[in-house]
Amino acid sequence: MYPLERRCDMTTLQLNPASSSRSDPTERTFTTWDGVELFYRAWLPAAPAEKALVLFHRGHEHSGRFAELVERLGLEDFAVFAWDARGHGRSPGERGHAQDFSSLVRDAEAFMRHISEEYNIPEENRVVLGHSVGAVIAAAWALDYASPLRGLILGAPAFRVKLYVPLAIPLLRLLRRFKEKASIKSYVKATMLTGDPEEAEKYRKDPLISRAIAVNILVDLYDVSSRLIENAAAIHAPVLLLAAGSDWVVKNGAQRRFFERLSSPLKEMRVLPGFQHAIFHEHGRQLAFEKVREFIQKVFDRPAPAESPANAGQDGFTRAEFDRLSRPLSPLSPRRWRYAAQRLLMKTAGRLSDGIRLGWRAGFDSGQTLDYVYRDQAGGLTPLGKLFDRWYLDSIGWRGIRQRKRHLQEALREAILAARKTRGPDRPVQIVDLAAGPGRYLLEVLQEQGGSRPPVEALLRDRSPAALEEGRRLASALGLASATYAEGDAFDPDSLAALSPPPDIAIVSGLYELFPENDGVVKSLAGLSRAVPPGGTLIYTNQPWHPQQELIARVLTNRAGKPWIMRRRTQAEMDELVRRAGFEKLGMKIDRWGIFTVSAARRLPA
Repeated sequence: MYPLERRCDMTTLQLNPASSSRSDPTERTFTTWDGVELFYRAWLPAAPAEKALVLFHRGHEHSGRFAELVERLGLEDFAVFAWDARGHGRSPGERGHAQDFSSLVRDAEAFMRHISEEYNIPEENRVVLGHSVGAVIAAAWALDYASPLRGLILGAPAFRVKLYVPLAIPLLRLLRRFKEKASIKSYVKATMLTGDPEEAEKYRKDPLISRAIAVNILVDLYDVSSRLIENAAAIHAPVLLLAAGSDWVVKNGAQRRFFERLSSPLKEMRVLPGFQHAIFHEHGRQLAFEKVREFIQKVFDRPAPAESPANAGQDGFTRAEFDRLSRPLSPLSPRRWRYAAQRLLMKTAGRLSDGIRLGWRAGFDSGQTLDYVYRDQAGGLTPLGKLFDRWYLDSIGWRGIRQRKRHLQEALREAILAARKTRGPDRPVQIVDLAAGPGRYLLEVLQEQGGSRPPVEALLRDRSPAALEEGRRLASALGLASATYAEGDAFDPDSLAALSPPPDIAIVSGLYELFPENDGVVKSLAGLSRAVPPGGTLIYTNQPWHPQQELIARVLTNRAGKPWIMRRRTQAEMDELVRRAGFEKLGMKIDRWGIFTVSAARRLPA
């Protein structure tokens, strides 16, 4: 029996009585990240609430399905919110469709921000509950955005859907390539979800339930779940995981692997005996309600979440990963010889590719390589070299880098707009980039701003004379006199504090993940906190995950000619380092693969 499994006699367990005076929900909408209006229900107490429960519904379903749960929990001093994901319930969009799974996670972040702005409930006073696919969205949001939750409740999370067809995921990937907006109809019938005939009939007759699901969402669900299982140790919020003992829809083994890897100080996994997948609509569902209520009471009896451990650079699981990658593999390891063969191929035939040849010469982490990846124009010696270069530029890491560039430019435009509101027409907005390389992404934004008032000026610093010279040539070609290049050390706090004029916007992109220790990062941020005046903006990047991290460490070299071993940081760790330096995080953007993040933070008054 699983260690935390507890079998209960459902006939003897009673839920705390719920008040019958709980009002009907109000029905509202919020504007999500791309301007779409999404529907939600809010069960609000008579007095303004300081605590909240936020509900994420199962795939195919909608927020109204939580009405009984809300009533039976009887959390009279809580505000309870439940939203209809895009393409579901009363929210717009083709049924079961979204651009990708990350769009749903971004919608979750937009909803959480709406709750903050509209209802003024602190992040640390919220519990999030998700069911099935909604539980995966909730877990992905908790991992990627690192909000200081009071607790996370995952009901039968769909980390691995039982598809019952051999090679289902590879076949769906193939279908996705040939038909971008393909969808399938769920095989799941009401009787596979619940053994309660009345609840099964409600499910069948509910006009807001659709059985369609987009193929891209189903494939993304698998990939996001894999990343969640691998990185569960990055989740520090208390977690309750409820599994269905007789689940026909998802695999409990994946749930257990996720649970075992959690680093939460309080975590519980309860297997509900005899329950099918729809655990909140099953016979004896009072058991599930009771577990939810007990957990909510337990997490609110504890102090609010403590600060994230910024010393994870010394003892966290990502540091242990860095140390492991720093050690050579055993001569008996098949992986050692596989990586050796890949390295040999890239150092011989790979040199036909312009990008690979540049990487060996300047370093695969260098500013010159980054600028080449940004240009995304395949080149090489012979047609074969050009083909190799196209494969190289299309690797998932470089695709993520180009998305990071777009996110950096979006964040920079937003920061410039905010800075302009506080400037007179003749006082320039000052930008500094600590490790810019040639700084193509920044120069492109400066070019867009030409002629706008107040003007924008940028100082681009780097330790590489070659990168700085390349940047000067690029700025000259673009006709930009507003960009200045200077050699500088991003980890010298005194030189950063002495920046003149003081920067309204400071940028640190692609730098900190190249260094394993937090000491240098702390010094760099300390210098920036002295340089950036109150109200100024810090734009910083992070790399919480990379699917090719070991391949990069075993095969490629950095600008110093040594193995390129990245030390990824969880988003919670990176955000805490920034917070301790005197900045308040404003928002974040992340690519669809979860590799790179771009965050903006405001300098607080000293």
